[in-house]
Amino acid sequence: MPRAAEPPKNARAAPEHAVLELDRFLPYRLSVLSNRISQDIAALYGARFDLGVTEWRVLAVLGRYPDLSAGEVAERTAMDKVAVSRAVNSLLLDGRLKRHLHGTDRRRSVLALSAKGYKVYDEVAPLALAYEQRLLEGLRADERAALDRLLTRMEERERETREP
Repeated sequence: MPRAAEPPKNARAAPEHAVLELDRFLPYRLSVLSNRISQDIAALYGARFDLGVTEWRVLAVLGRYPDLSAGEVAERTAMDKVAVSRAVNSLLLDGRLKRHLHGTDRRRSVLALSAKGYKVYDEVAPLALAYEQRLLEGLRADERAALDRLLTRMEERERETREP
């Protein structure tokens, strides 16, 4: 819950209103950091492979977890279903994805990377991993371990506090 704080002298908010200090608000900070990191990684593959962030995330998820439905991709990535659907359609048209019926449930279509999709995945994944390594090099081993524990715990808390 946002805490009321004394607004800075140059703030325009009236004193009777709550002040949300975005620069200290965890969801905002995580979102901004995530967006900046995604943009940095996208600079590594965007023009070279004609991929946007959403398309890459779809390829990355299906490269690791093949045979998911578009809805499962959206759920796993916490991305908007419409954005995932557009990315999937673009990747299908480009031949980077293939769609087929699930083996045991003939009513369910699932997605997988095509050979062309794996070619892109196999080139971009190492670039993304190298970026992650450069990012983490600024942290000591104990700080990296603590970050991993904290992120895992925050993910657990988010699931526990999610509205039904």
